[in-house]
Amino acid sequence: MDAMPPFDAELLRRYDRPGPRYTSYPTAPQFAPGFDEAQFRDVARRSNEDPIPRRLSLYLHIPYCHSPCFYCGCNKVITRDKSKGEAYLRHLQREIERVAPLFDRDRDVIQLHLGGGTPNFLSPEQLGELVDSLGSHFHFSRSPERDFSIELDPRHVTPDEVHMLAVAGFNRASLGVQDFDPEVQKAVNRIQSVEETLAVIEACREAGFRSVNIDLIYGLPKQNLAGFGRTLDTVIAARPDRLAVYSYAHLPELFKPQRQIKPEDLCSPEDKLALLQLAIEKLSAAGYRYIGMDHFALPGDDLSVAQERGSLQRNFMGYTTHAETDLIGMGVSAISHVGDSFSQNHRDLHSYEAALDEGRLPIWRGLLLDADDVLRADLIQQLMCQGEIDTRALGARHGIDFANYFADALARLVPLQADGLVEVLPHRIRATSRGRLLLRIIAMCFDRYLPANQSSATPARFSRAI
Repeated sequence: MDAMPPFDAELLRRYDRPGPRYTSYPTAPQFAPGFDEAQFRDVARRSNEDPIPRRLSLYLHIPYCHSPCFYCGCNKVITRDKSKGEAYLRHLQREIERVAPLFDRDRDVIQLHLGGGTPNFLSPEQLGELVDSLGSHFHFSRSPERDFSIELDPRHVTPDEVHMLAVAGFNRASLGVQDFDPEVQKAVNRIQSVEETLAVIEACREAGFRSVNIDLIYGLPKQNLAGFGRTLDTVIAARPDRLAVYSYAHLPELFKPQRQIKPEDLCSPEDKLALLQLAIEKLSAAGYRYIGMDHFALPGDDLSVAQERGSLQRNFMGYTTHAETDLIGMGVSAISHVGDSFSQNHRDLHSYEAALDEGRLPIWRGLLLDADDVLRADLIQQLMCQGEIDTRALGARHGIDFANYFADALARLVPLQADGLVEVLPHRIRATSRGRLLLRIIAMCFDRYLPANQSSATPARFSRAI
């Protein structure tokens, strides 16, 4: 696979439309309130009865942030009251105590991720106690491949605290940066110095973290090529193992903090494309590989190696090297993927805590996958991670004739073929180099939940396409 896809502004502009990121299939809008605790217990029991039960991945959502970042669309609670964190941990502990016994103790936890919000809203001592609690209820793998990762806000963590997190067991960190330009930082209410960020990166390395990821966003208010170029140069010089370069989607009708952003401060579609092009060019020149869906990694990073080996996976935590795991999400709004099911906790803190106070799991909605869902999830996973689909092997696994089963999807691929985004070969469908920046557009052709016109080649807004 090519290290970096070519950049074609006109092509990206024409295929600019809203679409899923496919961290799951079916995607979260298909989850329904009918899925309850009884069903979750049943799918957990059946997962234990698999001939070779899958290992476990744990995701814990910590919703608190000290202040709002105006661009953010995450499920969060803004407060500086540390006692709220204590109360939340008590409820999280109750959830752990109810969920853990549902899974056999001989199923190793190979992956743990703390996201938010700002997980380091909690103190290193609190985070250490949380990991210890998880370790007493689940069986942590002792494999050197074990990944325990945490999202960190560099403004609220010191190098000494990073070392304490390493002692607690964390070995990967993801740091939010977005942009170092002072004018951009003012416009999005996130003042963060280069010095404090680099100090945290260095502390992670000194503490023995296996990798550091940096998050950037293009399309923010007040951004320009000169300022974003300086940010890219600074980040590249720090040599993080991975980067995520996300497109900002301005949706103030959905995300209240975005209403603080002045529309006149936003980039034009053309300028936003130029920012993406600059990021791709600079990261390519620095030796980073394009993994897919906004993610880049150094050639020796585990994500690059897994993609080369064909073992890369994608789930609600993004790209991961751990295939064939059941994902258990805990905390407000967290999503689980156990067996052929998805389930999501309540998104509002009151409902989440009330359920636990009443002795119930805080499950809000979910979905049991049918055979068609499982088939298409397999297909889309291959496409998003490897950029291609082995149609013969897929058909054999699921007992279908691929050409007949997906006749409608293959018809929707025709205009993408004409534009050079995808190749349809006798036993393989492959995204071209031109199509790798538009993997979700290809995947949408196979999504039976999308209206037919949404998975066609009708142009739409760039801010949602990549």
